[in-house]
Amino acid sequence: MAHFYDRFAEVALRLIAQFGQPVAISKSEPGEYDPETGGESPGATIEQIAQGILLDFTGQEFQNNSLIKQGDKKLKIAAQGLAWVPSLLDKVSVQGRTWSIIPPLKEVNPAGTPILYELQVRS
Repeated sequence: MAHFYDRFAEVALRLIAQFGQPVAISKSEPGEYDPETGGESPGATIEQIAQGILLDFTGQEFQNNSLIKQGDKKLKIAAQGLAWVPSLLDKVSVQGRTWSIIPPLKEVNPAGTPILYELQVRS
């Protein structure tokens, strides 16, 4: 059964790559303790490129979810090939803008195989 969902994840990635666009997901890695200074050394920002589709929320979604604000977008990202799973502390860059990820972060994960992440993003 997992093989079926692996192929489904491949199809999702292929379709999103064809009809979507590249999305940069970045996160900050904390620095390490520096014994010479007695503090933390500067951290680093790491980035991965994913394939995603940026969509508007529908009127029905606004009615059903009071956490959606005007200007928020829905970002669907293919799960296959990601180095790490997007989290609420990450930032995404798409269409020349940087967006914060707002809860909830949804994962389409049938039978333990991640297929797609659906994010609510706000600039």
